[in-house]
Amino acid sequence: MNKKIKALFVLLALTGSAFYAQAQKLIEGTAIGNKAPELAFTSPEGKTIALSSLKGKVVLIDFWASWCGPCRMENPNVVAAFNKYKDKKFKGAKGGFTIYSVSLDQDKNRWMQAIKQDNLSWPYHVSDLAGWYSKAAQIYKVNSIPSNWLIDANGVIVGSNLRGQALSDALEKLVAN
Repeated sequence: MNKKIKALFVLLALTGSAFYAQAQKLIEGTAIGNKAPELAFTSPEGKTIALSSLKGKVVLIDFWASWCGPCRMENPNVVAAFNKYKDKKFKGAKGGFTIYSVSLDQDKNRWMQAIKQDNLSWPYHVSDLAGWYSKAAQIYKVNSIPSNWLIDANGVIVGSNLRGQALSDALEKLVAN
């Protein structure tokens, strides 16, 4: 009987551990505190770039388009934040800060021209050239642009729709002391 009780306790402990581990997993979604949903789309050069390939860095997922006036007006703020924080050390991060730009363009030439004109110098530009029907926009439920999500080095969303000084303020809070 003693062996049966021990076996029962071991079974209960394992079951409890499994439930606890499951409860500790992050929920995937677009709210602050959620694990950012995976994105894997094509660069202007035809290479597929996965968001998960940037794990270890703080990443701004930035939805925009060449034809979007407010996006183009916000781009100087995004460029300034990139230049200021790209080489900083962040809490819990192995790398610095980068941007994963998702374009809602349909015209590849206009998209590439806007990247150049606005000096969007980071290497992670993607689009499926589907405009508002973009799979990425559907995954993140984007219904207006510019829209963005800031994720930490573990892929957890720590901010959203950060524009102007709000982006720099959010990044500053993540910088390692």
